[in-house]
Amino acid sequence: MLIRPLALMDIPAVAALLRELAREFIVHESTLEGASTFLAENDEMGVRGFLARGHVYHVAVIDGELAGFVAMRDRSHLFHLFVGKRWHRRGVARVLWDVAREAALAAGGDGSFTVNSSNFAVPVYEAFGFVRVGPTQCVKGLYFNPMRLGGPD
Repeated sequence: MLIRPLALMDIPAVAALLRELAREFIVHESTLEGASTFLAENDEMGVRGFLARGHVYHVAVIDGELAGFVAMRDRSHLFHLFVGKRWHRRGVARVLWDVAREAALAAGGDGSFTVNSSNFAVPVYEAFGFVRVGPTQCVKGLYFNPMRLGGPD
């Protein structure tokens, strides 16, 4: 497995993987409006916009294929973490998270992290040490679980 910073040529594959996984694991629980908004905000143009706003992306490549990706916002918010289904339960998410966390710390992050987790991903984030900090929320028709790792208790 190769983990490297996202290159512009990766954006179409990242957006396609995000769309595929979001439909199955995230937006199926959302309102139609919420699903539509999320998918529109996270297409190729959306990913380009996140990059322009300073989000830091890394990709995992296995046998020449995009296996997953991670994005961090403001050295403290785990913004995206998606792993293709054929690579689930193989440690890819953990490696991506470790790389993103280390990059955030190296860039001056204080070690406190947040994530808005889908219901599906809560156990993954709990395995990373995140804890829920509130009930499931709905914003713009999209349901998520606010979680935190590190920082003041």
